[in-house]
Amino acid sequence: MLRKLLIVVMVVLAAVHGLAPDMIASGVVPLLLVLSGLAYGVVATDAENPTTYLVVVLAVGAAAGADVLSHVQGIGGHLDAILDAAVVALFSSVVTILVLRTYNRLK
Repeated sequence: MLRKLLIVVMVVLAAVHGLAPDMIASGVVPLLLVLSGLAYGVVATDAENPTTYLVVVLAVGAAAGADVLSHVQGIGGHLDAILDAAVVALFSSVVTILVLRTYNRLK
């Protein structure tokens, strides 16, 4: 249940940040995206076997970095902005995986 809630929070925050970045005070939405991504990394991923998740994160990050969706006429720029914001949450969950794997190796 918490995993689904975090996904909804990340999607809504990414949409808000992508479509109306100045609607909320600066820095609040990216911070919430990072925190929700960190929490998602703890709740929803297996730190000992994260390969599939990491491949998806890398693919989404590469697509966002290449501005792939900006080629869609009319709404491509907005979709790309949403994807850029979603990548913030996804990359922060990767940091959680790194910390959890390091902790598991040290204990």
